[in-house]
Amino acid sequence: MLSKLFSALENTRSSIRNAFNNLKSDNLSDEDIDSFEEQLLLADIGFDTVDSIVNILRKLTKDSYSERIREYLLNELPEKYAIIDYDSPIVIMMVGVNGTGKTTSAAKIARLYRDQGKKVLLIAADTYRAAAIDQLKIWSNRAGVRLVCNDKTKEPSAVLFDGLSLAKSDAYEIVIVDTAGRLHTYDNLMSELEKMHRIIEKRFPEFLVKNLITIDSLLGQNSLVQAKEFNRHVPLDGAVLTKLDGTAKGGIIFPLYKELRIPVQFIGVGEELSDIELFEPETYLDGLLGSETNN
Repeated sequence: MLSKLFSALENTRSSIRNAFNNLKSDNLSDEDIDSFEEQLLLADIGFDTVDSIVNILRKLTKDSYSERIREYLLNELPEKYAIIDYDSPIVIMMVGVNGTGKTTSAAKIARLYRDQGKKVLLIAADTYRAAAIDQLKIWSNRAGVRLVCNDKTKEPSAVLFDGLSLAKSDAYEIVIVDTAGRLHTYDNLMSELEKMHRIIEKRFPEFLVKNLITIDSLLGQNSLVQAKEFNRHVPLDGAVLTKLDGTAKGGIIFPLYKELRIPVQFIGVGEELSDIELFEPETYLDGLLGSETNN
């Protein structure tokens, strides 16, 4: 049975396979290379990575392309990363621009860790959009995870403080904070994120803070600009890649890590609460390039 990740990467995989299939011989012309580069760049694999792949192709015969390129790409990916492999309780701050699937991802991650036996708390710190709180109430009920929210305040730091006070007193292991979606160009809203980060570090030092940015796969290279700017204000520990099932741009993981050293840690593979997976390099490459076990 095909995994959801393998299915979600179908469009990207088809684009990459077409690129390789069009390489008809060992003697590659400039036209062959230009076409190949264009198709890989459209999959958002990133210029530096594509350039390295082309250099590999020039040195190999066609029969050895696949194995050598897979080996190279595996080395370019972040290692499998478990964000909760710590002795301290964790606060995961979900950040990102509007419409990237941040609130939904927060609920999915909460459900994922609850199913692993962790004691999980959700905090609705998006106080600017009433619909976000209502949405998270629905998702938290479905996930079976307790939610802290306050419909009467517009101050996200106050909600955060109340939520973390509860998490501390009731010994929650993982706290997931849904923050307001914001454009990276809005300095006042970015400063607000910095304030929330400081509150956790100074007032709740027993919690380890991890900041995750949600990346919309459909946005392609524009996501790099967003991630770079968010990283200037709060240190990003990883990314959640969303909407992967609706795009042929599944290669964004490479430039995100190569250029910014931000590892993708979770991948959204559908709309259901269970449609999120921990990032695993081998599984991702199987979906990106195809494998004999999945064909």
